[in-house]
Amino acid sequence: MLRIYGSANSRALRVIWMAGELGLEYQHEDWLPRAPETQTPAYRALNANGRVPTIDDDGFILSESMAINCYLAQKHHSPLWPADLKQQALVLQWSLWETDRLDRQIVDYVRHTVALPSAERKADIAAANWKQVTPAFDVLETSLTASTWLIGEAFTVADVNVAGALYRALSIDLGQWPRLDHWLQRCWDRPAAKAARAMREK
Repeated sequence: MLRIYGSANSRALRVIWMAGELGLEYQHEDWLPRAPETQTPAYRALNANGRVPTIDDDGFILSESMAINCYLAQKHHSPLWPADLKQQALVLQWSLWETDRLDRQIVDYVRHTVALPSAERKADIAAANWKQVTPAFDVLETSLTASTWLIGEAFTVADVNVAGALYRALSIDLGQWPRLDHWLQRCWDRPAAKAARAMREK
């Protein structure tokens, strides 16, 4: 059976979402990032970085949430993984783009505007990250003028990976980016996304 290591309050959120989209049963190790369990020799043998998420799929060990989602969709022959080679490449393009342009930046922006206690927030960190977030939002807004979803008219792993990473954007006023806002809401309105979000927000 599939085992997912990582709390929904981590990047494992997008893996839990994907497992829901695929209707998979799994065992769940609900471990936060840097939890003591992630620093044990046993877990380090699975993921030398000591980070989450990691999966153990009947003995196949894989880390990095974007890679995990691509693997699971392909293994289970899901339509979320496109059959067309060029569209597969676009799934990878968007997933890698997000990790470079938005993943850490949006986390740090939200942390230093609303998530951290007021005394721990740093306005300069928030401002520096917002300067990187806004052009990335512009890219998404432009892309979504041409198609319903990120790579066409079908919902794919690209949408799970990018929208999953943009969970924190749900708390941001996206009025300046109406297409992005509409797309993000549609992604998170999916039943599997709602179930994953409920695990995070319980």
